[in-house]
Amino acid sequence: MSNSPDNFDWDKFETQGFGGGYSKDEKAEMEKMYDDTLTTVQEQEVVSGTVVGITDRDVILNIGFKSDGLVPVSEFRDLPDLKVGDEVEVFIEDQEDPNGQLILSRKKAKIVSAWAKIYDALENDKVLEGVVKRRTKGGLITDIHGVEAFLPGSQIDVKPIRDFDVFVGKKMEVKVVKINAAFDNVVVSHKVLIEKDLEQQRAAILNNLEKGQVLEGVIKNMTNFGVFIDLGGVDGLLHITDISWGRINHPEEVLNLDQKVNVVVLDFDDDKKRISLGMKQLTPHPWDALPAEVEVGSRVKGRIVNVADYGAFLELMPGVEGLIHVSEMSWSQHLRNPQDFIKQGDEVEAVVLTLDRQERKMSLGIKQLTEDPWTKQDVLTKYGVGTKHTGVVRNLTNFGLFLELEEGVDGLVHVSDLSWTKKIKHPSEFVKVGENLDVVVLELDVPNRRLALGHKQLEENPWDTFESVFSIGSTHKASVLEKSDRGAVLELPYGIEGFAFPKGIQKEDGSTVEAGESLDFKVVEFSKEDRKIILSHAATYGEEANRMAKATKKVQPAAGAEKAPKAPKVQKEAENKSTLGDLDALSALKEQMMENEKEAGVKKLEAAAAKKSKDTPGDEATGEDAAAADEASEEESKA
Repeated sequence: MSNSPDNFDWDKFETQGFGGGYSKDEKAEMEKMYDDTLTTVQEQEVVSGTVVGITDRDVILNIGFKSDGLVPVSEFRDLPDLKVGDEVEVFIEDQEDPNGQLILSRKKAKIVSAWAKIYDALENDKVLEGVVKRRTKGGLITDIHGVEAFLPGSQIDVKPIRDFDVFVGKKMEVKVVKINAAFDNVVVSHKVLIEKDLEQQRAAILNNLEKGQVLEGVIKNMTNFGVFIDLGGVDGLLHITDISWGRINHPEEVLNLDQKVNVVVLDFDDDKKRISLGMKQLTPHPWDALPAEVEVGSRVKGRIVNVADYGAFLELMPGVEGLIHVSEMSWSQHLRNPQDFIKQGDEVEAVVLTLDRQERKMSLGIKQLTEDPWTKQDVLTKYGVGTKHTGVVRNLTNFGLFLELEEGVDGLVHVSDLSWTKKIKHPSEFVKVGENLDVVVLELDVPNRRLALGHKQLEENPWDTFESVFSIGSTHKASVLEKSDRGAVLELPYGIEGFAFPKGIQKEDGSTVEAGESLDFKVVEFSKEDRKIILSHAATYGEEANRMAKATKKVQPAAGAEKAPKAPKVQKEAENKSTLGDLDALSALKEQMMENEKEAGVKKLEAAAAKKSKDTPGDEATGEDAAAADEASEEESKA
């Protein structure tokens, strides 16, 4: 047989080689058939591959290339049910490594595919689903197909989120809002998806909204002036004054975040989409339940809920308040701070002064709980003219001071009634607010509630004595207190002040006296009614002294002396014949009388000073002082 092994031409077969038995056309056809079974692949691209084998370490994939590729099993942890024949996407890293092996990566394929989907979602406004991996500063990190994206806290929900941890591990639909290609950063938002849904709900709510409508909402945010309530897509403001009929300082006293509440629509603005809500309006007004026993003149009890500069508010029951004006807290005529009388939270009893149930207004008073001091029966005797009292200085004015003798009883001490000797320009020079002052009642006017008081009247008027001590022509040591163009103010003995005109402060050497100097001054004018003493230093020397001497001789008779009748002509002639010795005797007698009056006045002033020292605590009058006082009185009687 020709096909017998014995007849086979082995030489011919060995010389042809592998494939040598094919013609050129046959070889080309076979190469074409082989190339059609292979796929042209490019590096750095994602292709689809079929699982052809699984080992403990690798997954063998056929991507239609001349050789299969290997991918570590660790990259398929998210596919625990992977089996031969499944198709997966892989990334071609290298067509042939040094070992001739095709290098594939499923991990990089997922990343490239994810970025493609992210860019597509941004351009085409698509929604992506991600898984919240962890919390970070200011928001959440979300895994979107293997790419980490940042979800800001403000973009999680339309309402503020206080606990981000509750979202960790949960799936969440998001929209891509920003991509930073340079740093591979992606920012997503879940809030925009909610807002789209809420926009439709908001439109439906606003279209059907009307005043008086009762809605259910959830407290979204709380502030010191009220709370914002989510009505299901639209927010409304519940002001703090519309939460309760009673007074509250902060909404958190009665409400909580995320609490469901029923509210009534008070007002709304279609353009600005502002809705004003109320809660207290769902309950009856407390004024409607105010007992009929509460009327003008009745006594009520309550709690102070607010203290202002002008008064305090007393809450009789939640939602029912009355104003206690500061003028109704005390009978005192000097308005003070309400905090001096009551504090917030105090339990207080008051008298109803006015009541208007229609306007829901009430005024109260506290001072009415006690009797008006001006209507007491003993007011005429207690504050009669001449009675002495001690009061507290409450106010100072240019013309005097107001003294409070007791709560509700004030009197005026005129600035001229403070001192007999000192010229006081303002009461602050004499006394301070809050100090005690002894006074005597000068006038009492009960119908007009007025008291005229005096302080200097507690002592005898020293000017009656000064008239004899500082007689015209007498010389005294005085100190210059102050000097001006008008003259100089002088300090005389016994704390009295005098005045010298510019001409009277000239010294003998032609210079003028200066402040602080002590010199002799002569009295040139004395007025008890005006409490005025005019002195002159120049009158103690030279021509001025001679003029003063002549003026002294022409001084009028002492007070009380009658004018002598005109002497007849015969008597006048006899007087002309009087000797010079007779005239000198009369002049000496007159000077002696004036000197006696002066000494008596001095002793009287010293006695008064001694008595005042004795009345002062810690000081005692000596026997000499008492003797001087008696002697002064006796001399005054003789004079």
